[in-house]
Amino acid sequence: MQAVIYKEFGEPSEVLKMETVDSPQPQKGEVLVRMLASPVNPSDLLSIRGGYAIQPELPATPGLEGVGIVESSGGGLLGKYMQGKRVAVLNRERGNWAEMTTLPAKQVIPLPDDLSLEQAAMFFVNPATAFILTRKIHAVPKGAWLLQTAAGSSLGKMVIRLGRKFGFQTINIVRREEQKEELENLGADKVICFEPEKDSTEEFQKKILDITNQKGVQHVIDPVGGKTGSATVTCLGENGKMISFGTLSNEPLIFSPRELMTPGACIQGFWLGQWMQKQSLISKLKLIKQITKLIQEGVLTSVVGESFSLEEINSAVQYAEDSSRKGKAFIVIQEA
Repeated sequence: MQAVIYKEFGEPSEVLKMETVDSPQPQKGEVLVRMLASPVNPSDLLSIRGGYAIQPELPATPGLEGVGIVESSGGGLLGKYMQGKRVAVLNRERGNWAEMTTLPAKQVIPLPDDLSLEQAAMFFVNPATAFILTRKIHAVPKGAWLLQTAAGSSLGKMVIRLGRKFGFQTINIVRREEQKEELENLGADKVICFEPEKDSTEEFQKKILDITNQKGVQHVIDPVGGKTGSATVTCLGENGKMISFGTLSNEPLIFSPRELMTPGACIQGFWLGQWMQKQSLISKLKLIKQITKLIQEGVLTSVVGESFSLEEINSAVQYAEDSSRKGKAFIVIQEA
């Protein structure tokens, strides 16, 4: 079979190669999935560069999420139940940029037939994360403020639409002034441009306190870290919680412990794969139903950019890193 392989960490466009490899065989408790499609996410590129604390054993195949069809099972009731079904695949262990992959049966989720191939392939990393952070972990009530960094991202726009749907208000942090109008037209309640290289944390904090009547915010989500994430810590109100779920800046959070002590606030980490593994099958199926409905309503729809084949993987990752693109790089692996 054909698979994308990297044998050393480095720039994705330089280290990724398509090779012919042996087809995997499912072990007990695993399923064999014929992969149909997979997006190129920032987390995939970070992993290829060796940026994750947990690094894959090389050579490795990248691709965290995707959609495929369960071809066979290595045994077990769950695996037999999944056989023949179109499923969303979360696969950090072996990667999805291949014609076939194997993984534990509990890590594949059956998807409705009326969900398009593109939306099915991009079901988890952005839609599920946005929904889980705002409706499960934070459970932001109507009228409350949620502050998010990287608000101009695909996930950030989903959070804005979730706010409009469920009645919570969003404070959206971006790096560039030209992003403000787009987010305001989308329904963002407040948009603040913050460039950590030149803007002061004190002025940033003042803007947030003015918006919240000097109370600060109880709900923060941050995929950036670094100076931007650290600045949001200073805006936490009484019993506030910040969820850290990314490291886009590739820099640590730096702040005084008193930023948490005084308001009795906290910071919590979130990793989608780990959270999903802790959920029962019934909980996962309920989550799938909720997210599918929101995708169909346009709330959690992902924007698709250009499509590429496995052979065009170098072009795909270059496109994914182009800041001017309007949608996800999408790898079509084979026909359904």
